[in-house]
Amino acid sequence: MNTNSTAIDYRHPHTGPVAPLVSPPLSGAALSIGDGFEARSFRAMDLEVAMDPLVMVDHYVMTEPTFGVHPHAGLSAVSLLFEDSAGRFHNRDTLGNDFDLQPGDLYWLKAGSGALHDEAPRPGSRIHGLQVFVNLPQRQRYDTPTSLLVRGSEMPVISSESHRVRVALGRSNDVLGFRAPDSSMTILDGYVMGARGFEHLLKQQRNAWVHAVEGELSVSVAGQLLTIPQGDAISISISNPSTGHPVHIRLASRKNATSHFALFDAEPLREAFVQRGPFVMDSEEKIDEAQAAYAAGQFGRIA
Repeated sequence: MNTNSTAIDYRHPHTGPVAPLVSPPLSGAALSIGDGFEARSFRAMDLEVAMDPLVMVDHYVMTEPTFGVHPHAGLSAVSLLFEDSAGRFHNRDTLGNDFDLQPGDLYWLKAGSGALHDEAPRPGSRIHGLQVFVNLPQRQRYDTPTSLLVRGSEMPVISSESHRVRVALGRSNDVLGFRAPDSSMTILDGYVMGARGFEHLLKQQRNAWVHAVEGELSVSVAGQLLTIPQGDAISISISNPSTGHPVHIRLASRKNATSHFALFDAEPLREAFVQRGPFVMDSEEKIDEAQAAYAAGQFGRIA
């Protein structure tokens, strides 16, 4: 387990890793574990931009069991499987869940006071997706763990000649999907074809994370036009919580090309936090307490 911890303070508009409205494209860091896990990893502790409320985004391909049973506390761990995954992703946790995620599915584990989790590809599977840590507000850090499974077949789809977008969670273009446990987050998984592309409205006092999963992505927002290379991402942050106006985010691809994107849209927490591996709390002391509770078996067990 990673014993290093990093503190981030989002409480004040001019301290901590405050971003402009739109960050430059971010490349993340290459991450390889064993023979079966390759990822591009984006972590708030390493980036001089505001990912709030996201703590970590890993864009990964997993073909072999990698992590084994592991703990979480003070955060929500979200798995979004892309539709080009092949096979099944076995998911177990101390909430009693024991099922296979299929290509296109989403699983949200709100760990709260603490839970154990285990996910691994079934033999012969190739899982392509995002693993995301979402910060919890301090008032929810010790909530009883809860979870949400959304099958890909249950997600509404927004489609036209220029786009196909799955509303994995939340709302876009007046299309309503499932609601995350105690969160107003929207998660979109989509494809854009050509310059017309797709438009999403980012409302007042909300942040967004836009990820170019496959293909080059053109993003127009607040009068700026950016090109996100394949694999990179940008953050969009309303840096002053007392002002800020809704902005339209237009996503497009080059002519005769198709680009795959993921978009996260959420209200920032604007709270200080400390991350140490799979634990997120508001102080080093609380992290120590969570680790002690885990070591004492208080997170339960997976049969």
